[in-house]
Amino acid sequence: MDSLSQEQKEYLKSTIRKIADFPKPGVLFSDITTLLRDSKAFNLLMEHLYQRYKDRNLDYVVGIDSRGFIFGAALADRLGVGFVPARKSGKLPYTTISQEYLLEYGSSKLEMHIDAFKPGANVLLVDDVIATGGTAKAACELILKLGANLVEMAFVIDIGIGGLKELKGYAPIYVALED
Repeated sequence: MDSLSQEQKEYLKSTIRKIADFPKPGVLFSDITTLLRDSKAFNLLMEHLYQRYKDRNLDYVVGIDSRGFIFGAALADRLGVGFVPARKSGKLPYTTISQEYLLEYGSSKLEMHIDAFKPGANVLLVDDVIATGGTAKAACELILKLGANLVEMAFVIDIGIGGLKELKGYAPIYVALED
């Protein structure tokens, strides 16, 4: 199952709450907590991602802080591979490398432990939403700096503000739902 059926997409979309003007005026926020509380929806999405990636010879799933942790860790568990967090600055306890990035509402740094992967490891990057692409681009840079092979990037939702263009050339991109 490489992609969801239209019926499955509509069902998943119906479980995502939209919140206007969060975290700042003009932003329409896709709140996935309502998808997470719906066990049928969450299982449907995770089973879909499992089927898509089960034969990709992955070693790790990287989840981006913070909602990417939820989907990434659950998927890594289903796939039987390791999970690696890409965290906001100052949250990891061991030696890290960092990459600065811009958000649609500010700037920040993303970090990973220097020993997150074995060189040449096959990695899938997962996050809930692709917006401007800045956070995902920073995660891609970190994965590559650590010598891993970025197999694909997977996002639950593309909110359609150009982030996918920022990621061209890093690896193939999969989006389960488009806004």
